[in-house]
Amino acid sequence: MAESETALGYEQARDELIEVVRKLEAGGTSLEDSLALWERGEELAKVCRHWLEGARARLDSALAAREAAGGEE
Repeated sequence: MAESETALGYEQARDELIEVVRKLEAGGTSLEDSLALWERGEELAKVCRHWLEGARARLDSALAAREAAGGEE
């Protein structure tokens, strides 16, 4: 993932992705513009997945630590 993409926060990437989808669904753009929007949407989806996977890993780690601590009592 490019550095500029990882600089985007989850909410910023999600909001931009929503806007890209809205533009694509509205239609009225040239094929070239539609393809550029699609490619940007794919990049933004990767950023969102990256953030969500990181959040999932943190949750899993916290749950595992809590279970390990509970087993020691």
